[in-house]
Amino acid sequence: MFSIGQTVLYGSNGVCMIDDVTEKRIGSSKIEYYVLKPVCTNTSTLFVPVSNQQLVGKIRCVLTADEANRILDNLPECGEWNDNKIERSDSFRTVISSGDSVELIRLIRLINLHEREQTAKGKRLHISDERFLKEAEKMICEEFSIVLNTTRESVLERILN
Repeated sequence: MFSIGQTVLYGSNGVCMIDDVTEKRIGSSKIEYYVLKPVCTNTSTLFVPVSNQQLVGKIRCVLTADEANRILDNLPECGEWNDNKIERSDSFRTVISSGDSVELIRLIRLINLHEREQTAKGKRLHISDERFLKEAEKMICEEFSIVLNTTRESVLERILN
């Protein structure tokens, strides 16, 4: 069980603070919810039913500074580019939904490498690949910049260099 005041990562919504645990009446039943406030945006409040294991499973504690530094000091290989757009999109979607930091960094590095190759050929990155890149960068840079008390730009620089 998570507690009020705890900083967590909630799926692709990013870093959130558990603001409250509250009950809401829906029909004749009361349902307990985690109330999550995104840390980097002030636009929404998320309500996650405590009893819904699938949604609660998307909540995880943010990494410690040591864990984040260890990942950045041992960057994963980026793997091979898949030319099949449908398979590639499915694979990228799986990585985004997993929220796994190492896999997200692998994805960022892979797409950036492909983007550099495309630019060298005078071409652009496919728009769906660009969206996956932005989403992965948002997730990683948000979490790592908070736990390392640094800027998003410096986190991205460490990932790409």
